[in-house]
Amino acid sequence: MSDTNVDLVVLGGGSGGYAAALRAAELGSSVVLIEKDKVGGTCLHWGCVPAKTLLHAAEVADEAKDGPSIGVTTTFTGVDVPALLKYKDGIINRLYKGLQGLIKSRKIQVVEGEGKFVGPNTVVVGGDRFIGKDVVLATGSYARSLPGLEIEGRVITSTQGLSLEWIPETAIVLGGGVIGVEFASTWASFGTKVTIVEALPTLVPLEDPWASKLLERAFRKRKIDFKTGVRFQGVKQDDSGVTVSLEDGTTLTADLLLVAVGRGPYTAGCGYEEAGITMDRGWVITDERLHTNLPHVYAVGDIVPGLQLAHRGFQQGIFVAEEIAGLNPRVIPDAEIPKITYCDPNVASVGLTEAKAKEVHGDSAIESYVYDLGGNGKSQILKTAGGVKLVRVKDGPIVGMHLVGARVGELLGEAQLIVGWEAHPEDVAPYLHGHPSQYEAVGEAILALAGKPLHVHD
Repeated sequence: MSDTNVDLVVLGGGSGGYAAALRAAELGSSVVLIEKDKVGGTCLHWGCVPAKTLLHAAEVADEAKDGPSIGVTTTFTGVDVPALLKYKDGIINRLYKGLQGLIKSRKIQVVEGEGKFVGPNTVVVGGDRFIGKDVVLATGSYARSLPGLEIEGRVITSTQGLSLEWIPETAIVLGGGVIGVEFASTWASFGTKVTIVEALPTLVPLEDPWASKLLERAFRKRKIDFKTGVRFQGVKQDDSGVTVSLEDGTTLTADLLLVAVGRGPYTAGCGYEEAGITMDRGWVITDERLHTNLPHVYAVGDIVPGLQLAHRGFQQGIFVAEEIAGLNPRVIPDAEIPKITYCDPNVASVGLTEAKAKEVHGDSAIESYVYDLGGNGKSQILKTAGGVKLVRVKDGPIVGMHLVGARVGELLGEAQLIVGWEAHPEDVAPYLHGHPSQYEAVGEAILALAGKPLHVHD
């Protein structure tokens, strides 16, 4: 068994792990990055990037269908699945090569293999030990299922769904969160008849109820069926399809069942608990500065309780590298992390929902305002419906911003700054928004909260 001693050992090469490695190397540390599969992790190879690639193809399909309504002669005749997968894989491969180049340029040692943390500051890979002055745990997440629900045959998760070599005529999506509604949206655009089953009362239940209602309205218009507030009971499958039974007695049939009930922390078999790290149901417990209970051992990304977002893990990776370097970086709470669901229409938000704001600040201390995209020129050009909802403390800062509509996820940069910097509507109102643009809708909502609405009726 050989020993390698470095400043930092990172276990896991996904968004959080590689960000920690890159930033630490930039700050002068020697770094070993251990990854059992491909650097870039789930997000690059089996999650965010391929999913959004298919969602863009779905948007093109919808635009082809819609061409005649705006005077452009287009038709949609179907999906060339091999060409679609080639397009997806090409994007992934280009980004993967770029990431590999970055890691090489920073002189980070990449170790391929399954690592096990054995403590106090050591990770073992095969017969080799990698010892760091500091260790970052970043082993990511896996697609969950339900007890007794086997992933096999026509019962798949998002991992299989992103490489599916055929477009189903009918599909049942179990789970109405981000992954579920994105798959439903993609398949519906490709011509699939989709039914979503969600145990909670609304789709995208982590979002403000206002946003959930708008998404549900849009999905009804798109003929995407959904059943909320009802639990899955069981599934049977044969060579022709699946039959899903629900606890309310409903039976659904389709070509396949996509299980999208969330992601769990990938920590089993990683040695964490055995090495003495405080755990809770598979999660690694840290303080707000991402320290575990062991000295010089940190955890980032999906194994830490909170939002499971690639950009959260990425930011945490940078944070930990700077924390180790003694730079005392600012803690970014989950509420200030932007969330985007890329279905059609997009659902995007940053900050507190109205209900959470009232819980934190008191019912009487909160006011909100909704600007309808019906008054926004660019949104009408794009033929999208939706709106912008702002939540503020009365006579105080904007603490939440929620958006629904085509492409509105691209507006969250401004929203994050407004919420993160605790800006008052009166602070932001004087700043101009380009015309005609969708982000004018943000400006109009802010003008209204600042007491000077323009393009709204009294």
